[in-house]
Amino acid sequence: MPTTPDDDELDLIRRSGAALRAGRLSLSAGTGSYRVKASMSRLAHAMGVDRHEAHVTLTEITTTSHRGVSFRTEVAEVRTVGINADRLSKLEVMVTDVEQAARRTGVTATPEDVEARLDAIATTSPLYPPVLNALWSGIACAAFAFLNNGGPVEVVGVFVAAALGQGVRRALLHRGWNQFGITMLAAAVACFTYLGLVTVLHSADVITTRHEAGYVSAVLFLIPGFALVTGALDLARLDFSAGLSRLTYALMILTSAALAVWGVSSIVGLAPLPPAPLDLSEPVLYLLRAVASFLGVLGFALMFNSPWRMAVAAAGIGMVANVGRLALVDAGAAAQAAAAAAALVVGLLAASVAPRISVPRVTVAVPAVVIMVPGVVAYRAVFWLSEGDTVQALAYGVQAALVVVALSIGLAVARMLTDPTWGFER
Repeated sequence: MPTTPDDDELDLIRRSGAALRAGRLSLSAGTGSYRVKASMSRLAHAMGVDRHEAHVTLTEITTTSHRGVSFRTEVAEVRTVGINADRLSKLEVMVTDVEQAARRTGVTATPEDVEARLDAIATTSPLYPPVLNALWSGIACAAFAFLNNGGPVEVVGVFVAAALGQGVRRALLHRGWNQFGITMLAAAVACFTYLGLVTVLHSADVITTRHEAGYVSAVLFLIPGFALVTGALDLARLDFSAGLSRLTYALMILTSAALAVWGVSSIVGLAPLPPAPLDLSEPVLYLLRAVASFLGVLGFALMFNSPWRMAVAAAGIGMVANVGRLALVDAGAAAQAAAAAAALVVGLLAASVAPRISVPRVTVAVPAVVIMVPGVVAYRAVFWLSEGDTVQALAYGVQAALVVVALSIGLAVARMLTDPTWGFER
């Protein structure tokens, strides 16, 4: 015989549903599973739930809420995977406010109040219109181009190409197109735009040398840096289902973009060979590297819909860490060792800065680390693999993988040193 839930069970259903909705919003904004679980658990406890457990992957959440002898299990799917740092920050503030109010008054929060606050967060428009979002992408990739030894022509060409590519990508994402197809199309648009621009300039005798080497930097706005870093951090927390699914997603995005780069390269007869080092004095080089690192992190942070104070904080941290990383590499340190040290610095600085400006640590740390993700090296690995040169592909692929692992290790060690929930298993 079917039974009708009593008032207590209906109340638990409402409270469990509110916590699950907060988790869905957090997951769709791009944070790692450990943060999603923590937010739902804190919110559920503030609403009077005795125990809240969750299983979170890249696109799915399964939760069970307990109160007394009753329990409620729910499953939700999140099909939209993206990055929204402003939403992550608002959700963190909301959870903290509800939790502190419950402790201060001794009265549990109501699901109606939580749902109203979630409505306000969910309906908040992006901070920047599409044109500005494309501009941030162009600035970030132009900075990347300089850090990859690009000259003025490469920097300008990459700026235009990356902005146009991100504009196409954002427009199609908001229309619900398949992410992997959009990634390939945006990469192709960026590559052809860059190559078309430098070809026109060369034909008009504006430049006397072909500058095809910068076209790989034009697609670096497609690097799934958030997914790579948060996936590796999930693995560090022994959350293998979330970590592996997130890393698989990042690998598929990266491969989709790299295959598009390879296709364009094959059509026009190019290879993504490393450009020659810039002929600059050391003081000027490091000054320009500092400016490029700041602007690169700032561009990525703003592209992730970060408020300005959050973006500037991330840019300052990223500038210090990345210039230090490049100095270590110039001094002869292994790329992965320099990356681990730089990520450790990022993690420690983020642990100090993020609470001072009341933002989640991940929204400051990840953009600061994205500038160090070896996107060009990863693209070269896929290119040479597609060309059948497995030795070159393996060399580039191993180098890229080691650097990504090192970045994750640095961030994880920083969390263990500054967060007891990471340093000890409860």
